[in-house]
Amino acid sequence: MSLTLVPLLLDAGIDPARTLVIRHAYVREPEDSGLQGIHADSTDAEILEYTRTQSANTMRFPSNPPHLWVVFIREGGDQARLWSVVENRGEISSDGILRTFDLVQSDHMADLWSRLVIGWKSPRTWRMNATTAASYPVMAIADAEPIPFPGFDRLLLSHSQLQAVMREHRYASWRTALSSVFGIYLITDTRDGRHYVGKADGVESIRQRWNAHATNGHGGNVELRALDPATFQLSLLRVFDPATPTRDIDAAESHFKTALDTRRHGLNRN
Repeated sequence: MSLTLVPLLLDAGIDPARTLVIRHAYVREPEDSGLQGIHADSTDAEILEYTRTQSANTMRFPSNPPHLWVVFIREGGDQARLWSVVENRGEISSDGILRTFDLVQSDHMADLWSRLVIGWKSPRTWRMNATTAASYPVMAIADAEPIPFPGFDRLLLSHSQLQAVMREHRYASWRTALSSVFGIYLITDTRDGRHYVGKADGVESIRQRWNAHATNGHGGNVELRALDPATFQLSLLRVFDPATPTRDIDAAESHFKTALDTRRHGLNRN
């Protein structure tokens, strides 16, 4: 039995009954349409802008479109490559001809963006309910392009991004780099700005400590157990060679806790 789109949607937490699937084509829109077309060199921002503008004619586009839209780009006559998944936060304007929606890119299926290619059974159909597209066959899942490691002092990761770094092949060089160092790291709860200073030393590299945080959010720390990791942001304060004496790493940890006042006004208990 061949793989279809439906298990990939369900694995990503997407309910096909509440999702719209769109396939864009590289075409120049008529000048009187009010729309800007897209082409092979269009940026993500341009594709998003193109997606957020839709016809006010309810025969062409649903009057009440769902919250999630899975967006593909036409590839050949009978295939489509996944561009992104966007969240529809509602209609923001309409002039009776065109409607504009507040769309933001979602993390859903992010590991498959630009990689997933499906067969498209209805060449003339450019949008449909996901319950229909769910049966479309998966034609290919390409290897992900590797993402270069930005450097220790430029890391700034949300919790969902951290999970991707710890899981996806395209971040292999990041995991290698994080495995090579001990250090002091910072978790900021972006809901209220409180900080947690943590360390990786002894037998645990930064990768091992962050993998624990990616798995359950708190990484075994009592201070973080009651918090939702969805709003965590992680960064590195200082990295050390694994040969560095533990006392030096402990001293650095204590310094940052004092400097950031995380014992009194943050999330560190000691």
